[in-house]
Amino acid sequence: MKTLVLAEKPSVAKEIARVMGSRDKHKSYFEGPKYVVTWALGHLVGLAEPEDYDHKYATWNLEDLPILPGKMKLKVLRETNHQYKAVQQLMRRSDIGELIVATDAAREGELLARWIIDMAKWNKPFKRLWISSQTDKAIKDGFAQLKPGSQFDRLYQSARCRAEADWMIGLNVTRALTTKFSAPLSAGRVQTPTLGMIMAREQEITSFRSEEYARIKAELGGFEALWQGRGGDSRIFDQVKAKELQSKLEGGSGTIVKVKKSEKTVPHPQAYDLTELQRDANRRYGFSAKQTSNVLQKLYEQHKLVTYPRTDSRYLTSDMVGTLKERLSSVAIGPYASMARPLLRGNLTLGKRVVDDSKVTDHHAIIPTEQTVLLNTLTSDERKLYDLIVRRFISLFYGPARFDQVAVTVDIQGETLTAKGITMKDQGWRAVYESADYEETGENEDESPDAEASSDAALPELHEGMKVKVNRCRLETGRTQPPKRYTEAALLSQMEKHGLGTPATRADIIEKLVSSDTIERKGNALHPTGKGKQLIDLAPTELRAPELTAKWEAELERIARGSGKPEPFLQDIRHMAEELVGKVKGSDAVYKPHNVSNSHCPNCGTRLLEKKTKRGLLLICPADDCGYTRSGEKRLSNRRCPQCHKKMELKEGKAGLYVQCLPCGITETLNKDTNHVSKRDQQKLVKQYAKQESIGSNLGELLKAAMEQKNK
Repeated sequence: MKTLVLAEKPSVAKEIARVMGSRDKHKSYFEGPKYVVTWALGHLVGLAEPEDYDHKYATWNLEDLPILPGKMKLKVLRETNHQYKAVQQLMRRSDIGELIVATDAAREGELLARWIIDMAKWNKPFKRLWISSQTDKAIKDGFAQLKPGSQFDRLYQSARCRAEADWMIGLNVTRALTTKFSAPLSAGRVQTPTLGMIMAREQEITSFRSEEYARIKAELGGFEALWQGRGGDSRIFDQVKAKELQSKLEGGSGTIVKVKKSEKTVPHPQAYDLTELQRDANRRYGFSAKQTSNVLQKLYEQHKLVTYPRTDSRYLTSDMVGTLKERLSSVAIGPYASMARPLLRGNLTLGKRVVDDSKVTDHHAIIPTEQTVLLNTLTSDERKLYDLIVRRFISLFYGPARFDQVAVTVDIQGETLTAKGITMKDQGWRAVYESADYEETGENEDESPDAEASSDAALPELHEGMKVKVNRCRLETGRTQPPKRYTEAALLSQMEKHGLGTPATRADIIEKLVSSDTIERKGNALHPTGKGKQLIDLAPTELRAPELTAKWEAELERIARGSGKPEPFLQDIRHMAEELVGKVKGSDAVYKPHNVSNSHCPNCGTRLLEKKTKRGLLLICPADDCGYTRSGEKRLSNRRCPQCHKKMELKEGKAGLYVQCLPCGITETLNKDTNHVSKRDQQKLVKQYAKQESIGSNLGELLKAAMEQKNK
């Protein structure tokens, strides 16, 4: 009997087949003496749509909501139906006696495999391949240590509950909002509270009132000190008072009343989980969370250089300790050689910040594999991300950074001034980042010496009682700044803090908000759109706040660990879906499209809506029975403005095509039946007919013939 292996992607199936000796290639699987290896192409089976329960749900009607089936059904997805049939046929082969689930070792990978198993009615034994890297060694070791499939039943139940909850909340609230307000408004269990956080920040920004302030800095011969008020704030909001203080301090003398020296120790940052790596890649390189996930997947799956990406742990397990020198050896090349090779000569120092079995659930932190790297085979983005992971990994085996911090307090004319300075004693792990083009600040930037004393400079030798004189006193003015809009790094931090989504889903949530036109990227900042600003007010209050979704995510985690039950959770979701839909139905709010253009639909006359897409700006007719769409990019005609002589824009309205010069405000209609021919068309037509007519024909006759032909 043979064993069927179900991978998640063709590329992974190909590698497993190669390693396990299944060399006969077929259209939808690989076969060998012992293993038949096939793949799932992502989800082959999904939750049934509302119209699969009742055809009337194919039309969205507010009165049909909420749609809450008694038992959720599964269906084969149409776009991957051919691969499902292939997998099903393999499962029914008489010589297949066992199944190995080799999909991604995580909640989503478990779900897609179990749904296929359920749909195909597989009733024979199955086991689980649970590996954290795609190297040949990891695959062989994984097959030698297969786990019983039943060991992951709780993980599957958690994944099933998550999928069904998203269906019941997302589908019902989205349909309710869309039908109630006659606009495509999307809502969801995670995306709506995420949008809510962005909108809350936007309200803080718009309500913020900036104030001007001044700071006073005094040069005291060899060092500079900053005036400080009694509450510790150095900002002075009264300009008159600031000038008075400047005059009081100018040319004055004083005494150093306090010199405090303290040694600071900053431990190395911890290894990366997915969210922390996405944050760093966004801060350093402006990568979106989704971009980081995609590049990381290639490093894991294609290059086999890093361990499993979608992890929420920043620790390693004790059984990995024996592999760490081999991993260090594999990265001890190029720019990393001088940092990694000294570590290989002795014993590695490992503390609880690195190895802690109790802090690892499904997968350990993201670190390099034992695979030797060829840096020139990586793309620029892959190289950047790999650099982050390797430097972080090497830094785990270096000691803490140690520096002396000096805080000086000076009394001048009864006023307090302060100065800070640092002296680095041992760079420790920070030496790993010396050769990089960025400064590593660790997991908490507030703990770094630079953050703690952002204006620190080297100070001369100072002691209490020393007399000082003000050589120069200057005012520095500034304005208070509103809170910054979220970058993806900051938003990921907030999502993690509030328990919104998982490391594997947060990037997709952000992308969904962008694609649904509720937020947009401007540089590295996320801005709510006019649609997003209205949507957050139209969505039910409970769905906007992160606390409810965080509670659900915690319950899903409890189900995965066996301390929670699926059915009570799903029952709560059903009740919540009913309440949320009821609140949308009873709303008296009004939605006004924010993206109405000046153009009209040529079919029905409705004002077209602007929509930004990857292909550029589109103009879309919002009428349900129309569906007219065209490019919204500026189109220039050959007609020139009689006033400024620039080419006029070609536009389309109720009366048909027209041209317009926006700066001059001149509009001219274009009659489709007109006999007007542009100069370019004239030249083309003359050339065309000149070949057919005798040399004696004049231009008028040629144009006449051309026009007659054009108007036929």
